[in-house]
Amino acid sequence: MVSLDISDEINSKYLVFGLGKTGLSIARHLFKENIDAIYYDSRSEPPEKELFEELFGKENIFLADYEESILENVTAIVVSPGISDQNKLLKLGLKKNIKIISDIDLYVESSSRDFVTVTGTNGKSTVTELISYICNKSKIKASAGGNLGIPALDLLSDDAELHILELSSFHLHRCDYLPSKVAVLLNISRDHLDWHRNEDHYKKCKFRILRDANSSVYNHGINDIGKYLNSNINVGFGAEVKEKSFGILEENNSFYLCYGKEKLINCNKLKLNGNHNYENILAALAASRLIGIDLSDALDAICSFQGLPHRMQSISNHNSIEYINDSKGTNVDAAIASISSLKKKVILLAGGQSKGGNFEQFAEAIKNKVKRAYLFGEDAKIIGNELNKFVPVVFVDNLEDAVILAKKSSSPGDVILLSPACASFDQFDSFIHRGKEFERIVGEITK
Repeated sequence: MVSLDISDEINSKYLVFGLGKTGLSIARHLFKENIDAIYYDSRSEPPEKELFEELFGKENIFLADYEESILENVTAIVVSPGISDQNKLLKLGLKKNIKIISDIDLYVESSSRDFVTVTGTNGKSTVTELISYICNKSKIKASAGGNLGIPALDLLSDDAELHILELSSFHLHRCDYLPSKVAVLLNISRDHLDWHRNEDHYKKCKFRILRDANSSVYNHGINDIGKYLNSNINVGFGAEVKEKSFGILEENNSFYLCYGKEKLINCNKLKLNGNHNYENILAALAASRLIGIDLSDALDAICSFQGLPHRMQSISNHNSIEYINDSKGTNVDAAIASISSLKKKVILLAGGQSKGGNFEQFAEAIKNKVKRAYLFGEDAKIIGNELNKFVPVVFVDNLEDAVILAKKSSSPGDVILLSPACASFDQFDSFIHRGKEFERIVGEITK
């Protein structure tokens, strides 16, 4: 377990690596704890540079190139998520036996409240928000954060009874101890292979969420999941109906959420559609039960949950052509799930940075749903080499060209779907930026 006590080490200090939103959260937390720190970013113009300089002084901030002496008297490096172990400064720190920790380690050390953790390749933001939503509807004051929106350390200043933390594989890679009240593992598929050493390393990071949990919610479709369940209280969910587990039952052309063979609710009462969303809802229901919420209260809450922006968000229906923003579809499995959930023919807008996705699998899975694809971004050719075996493909320079050409080639009844199957950082600041740009472009061409 990480300890913040460094009082016995004269002149010792922490190094905060990453001058973005999470780094700022870490820096403010250390300041409150009276822990001396310096601040580093490998970029010459990190997003919060000016604020760091104002709050902590230019003399304590180091950017881009650095001297080895920067680590003098440093006892721990607190790393923002997404910074790889292959970074030269981190390698040097490890060589000097300096602790490498995350904001989540500091959160666990400092928090006296119960917390729930959620991870998975896809769906974790939706489930994190949904669990929080169910809690608040059920008179348990909860707040959500972590990888989603508010950094975990910023939650320490609120008055919530329970924190719901979304954790990425980057967070979990460095977590030392994670005694969640409930740990939720949604699914695991290929992702972030540009960052992790290999697929096995990525999976091990995801499984780490279960190690210290008091209770666990797990997808019973994950291979060998039983080997990783350390808690005595484990609740499964998934697409199949299983005894003492939450599942999806199809009967007479209707879908039902169920527990075992007991029907809980007809899915036509839900605002979120598609099997991937039904599984997300099941995970939230299971977590709610372990939190102590009555099942009937949780079922009432899920019926009014609207979902999150940039996730299969219908933004326009112009001349009988629907435009859907699924910018959060940043990997192959997420995009497949989104495309498969649609009943109409799809004109697909995709591309960006591929993160090691399997686009042969992607093309095979969507070939009967997509009538045409417009591809843009760094890895458009990689996607197109597989997709054009089944679907007409057009390569374009950017998202705006893709939207304009998609509109020209569309017919009434079509869906124009942005579901990139890739990360956004080649052309955008984030998936949110990409989604907002899509909405802006659609707004302009449908006036």
